[in-house]
Amino acid sequence: MLFFMRLLGTLTSIYMLLLFIRILLAWFSGPKFGRPVELLCRITDPYLHWFRRFPSLRAGTLDFSPVAALGLLSVLNNICITLGYSGSITLGRILALLLSTVWSAVSFFLGFAIIVLVLRLAAYLSRQNVYQRPIWGIIDAFARPILFRIKQIFFPNRLVNYLFGIVFSIAALLLLMLGLGFAVRLGVYFLQGLRF
Repeated sequence: MLFFMRLLGTLTSIYMLLLFIRILLAWFSGPKFGRPVELLCRITDPYLHWFRRFPSLRAGTLDFSPVAALGLLSVLNNICITLGYSGSITLGRILALLLSTVWSAVSFFLGFAIIVLVLRLAAYLSRQNVYQRPIWGIIDAFARPILFRIKQIFFPNRLVNYLFGIVFSIAALLLLMLGLGFAVRLGVYFLQGLRF
């Protein structure tokens, strides 16, 4: 049984690597990469397509289904490796793994939002016209919904200066990320200590 779980852990690690390569290749358009990439697509696409069926994993033109696909596989991988090397696993440890995986996805999105807002702040302070260069238009397209949502939460019926809105949003997201990160670490520590 231990050997089987170690083998399954190794196989899921290899599959996660293949998925990661496939996701990176999806970012590049152009000439076909040849037979090896076709084989890679046949191996990974059915799993990735299963997650693309869920509309909640899409936000506009962004598709977060690969993050969910890798997250689920990561939890399975951690369970297999833990069982393979320790011989046992508790419900608390499984819940800790799930919490860690969810937090990884959430912290990725929060980090992405912070980076987008910092870039938007830099463009604003340098007086860049966001419509002159396509990259600034893309960054602005990501920044606007984030700024709007934070304004709706904290300043629902008030006009807010744009510069103040960006700085406040960055600060709020950083505080949220730090606070949630601390709470998740405490939760993981508590859950791993459970004996059932």
